[in-house]
Amino acid sequence: MSGLPRPLPQIALAVLVLGAAAGTAGAAAPLPEFRAVVRSIPPAERAQMTPSVWRRGCPVGLSSLRRASLPFVGFDGRPRRGALVVHHSAARDVVSAFRALYRARFPIRRMRPIQAYGGDDFASIEADNTSAFNCRPATGSSRWSEHAYGRAIDINPIENPYVSGGRTSHKRSVPYLDRSTARPGMAVEGGALVRAFDAVGWGWGGRWSSIKDYQHFSVSGG
Repeated sequence: MSGLPRPLPQIALAVLVLGAAAGTAGAAAPLPEFRAVVRSIPPAERAQMTPSVWRRGCPVGLSSLRRASLPFVGFDGRPRRGALVVHHSAARDVVSAFRALYRARFPIRRMRPIQAYGGDDFASIEADNTSAFNCRPATGSSRWSEHAYGRAIDINPIENPYVSGGRTSHKRSVPYLDRSTARPGMAVEGGALVRAFDAVGWGWGGRWSSIKDYQHFSVSGG
C-alpha cells in the first residue's frame, strides 16, 4: 500500500477547486452576433431632426442620409445598441469599422443621433455621446464641417477631446489631455479605435499638426 499516492487533504482540494473557478471567472462572456441595420431616415425622425439638426441650405438632403443601428460594447463590458445618422456613401465603412470595434470590445459610452441633444454639439459632448451627422460649421470656421455631410463621427468625446492651445472646453476631458497612457475608450495610435478607421481609409483628427481633435474620424480626414 505504501506505493499508492496519498489522498489530498480537504483543504488542498478546496484550494484546487477555487483556483479552477478563478481561472474561468476572468474569461469574458461571448458577445451576441454583430448585426447592423441601415435604413432611410423614417418620417418621424426627419421631423425630429428639423430644424435643429437639418434645415434648408444644408449641403446634403435628408434623402441622402441613413440611420445605422449598431451594436457596441459599453464601458461595463456589456453589449448595447445605438444609432448613427450618416451619409449613404459612408454607411458601408461605418458598419465595417464598428464591427471591428465590437469584436475588439472597444468601449463606447453611448451612441445617439444628435437630435437627442437638440443638435447641440456641446451638450452631446458633455454626455460623452458618440454621434455623426449634424448640419453645422467646422469648429472655429465658417465652412461646413464634415459632420454636415454625414461623413464624420465623433467617438467618446470626453475621453478624446478637441484640443486647442493645449486646452479643452470640457472639464471632464482635462485628465485626458495627457495622452501618454492609454485608458479605456481613448483613441491612440495603434489602438483598436484608430486601427478600425484606418482599415476603411478614414482620417483621424488626432494626427492633425496643431489643433488635435482626438474624437474625430472622417472620410476626408478634415
